[in-house]
Amino acid sequence: MKIIILGAPGAGKGTVAKLLCGLDGSIQISTGDILRAAVRAGTELGKKAKGFMDRGDLVPDTLIMDIMEARLQEPDCEKGFILDGFPRTINQAEELKDLCKKLNIKLDFVVNLEVPRDVILDRLTTRRTCSNPECQEIYNIKSNPPTADGKCKKCGSAVIQRDDETEEAIVYRLETYNEKTAPLIGFYENEGLLKKFASISSKETVEEIKKSLKS
Repeated sequence: MKIIILGAPGAGKGTVAKLLCGLDGSIQISTGDILRAAVRAGTELGKKAKGFMDRGDLVPDTLIMDIMEARLQEPDCEKGFILDGFPRTINQAEELKDLCKKLNIKLDFVVNLEVPRDVILDRLTTRRTCSNPECQEIYNIKSNPPTADGKCKKCGSAVIQRDDETEEAIVYRLETYNEKTAPLIGFYENEGLLKKFASISSKETVEEIKKSLKS
């Protein structure tokens, strides 16, 4: 499969992408992952990106697209890929469209995960993350809690609430998403690629996406 997953923060993009990868060996690609991988590998593009990241600046679209082009041509993408949280802007979507044409890649469709605002707020304010940077296991104090004393079940480190997952921070993230990323829904609707899925249960969402892929 070759799909893009769109959705607000807390819509379940990462979880749905992981479950879909298990279906046919497609790989999950997020811009954060490919930027970190390029920096770790010490490639020319990675070195350029590191300069921006170290200064706390956004990596320019041109550089992100160069790194994405290199990533999509790696052998593990041949089985398929799921773009998780990319593109984020109309400009990136336009450039991705040109890149797919250049690499002769045909997208199956674009998934838009739809979740009520109150569900997103509940999901994110109850999310906790392992403080160990090597682990970063995700928990939810309601549905998947850490140990009773607030430790990670995998590595034993303390589990924390991230600064960007307080209610105030989440409201700001949702406003930013609606301003910058939500217009992508209209873009991909016009391209005839958009399919909408309710995302209350990740497993049910994946089943619906599977049906769409078959049809």
